[in-house]
Amino acid sequence: MAHARYYHICFLHFMDNNRNGVDRTDDKLWKIRDLFEIIRTNFSKFYNPSEYLAVDEVIVKFKGRIVFKQYIPKKRKRFCIKMFKLCDSTGYTYDMNVYLRKDKGQHNT
Repeated sequence: MAHARYYHICFLHFMDNNRNGVDRTDDKLWKIRDLFEIIRTNFSKFYNPSEYLAVDEVIVKFKGRIVFKQYIPKKRKRFCIKMFKLCDSTGYTYDMNVYLRKDKGQHNT
């Protein structure tokens, strides 16, 4: 890979950090929320699922630093991001959601 190409990919941003009006405390995916919502709506817009659907848990290996990263010691991918997907019988992803852990300060009511 060329140095210039790596440099452009390395500093890829989806949202301006200085943008006003973004509440960072509530949404843990605030930097990629717009891109994630575009992907979700396009999955459901261009395909009509059959009557046979399944909810699937997907583990995506991740080595970076994020708050909602999971540690599962008995898995091969110990550090990961958990996602839940709604899939058709053909394997097409109709909808998806990232598992964001609850904060330790929140209580069930």
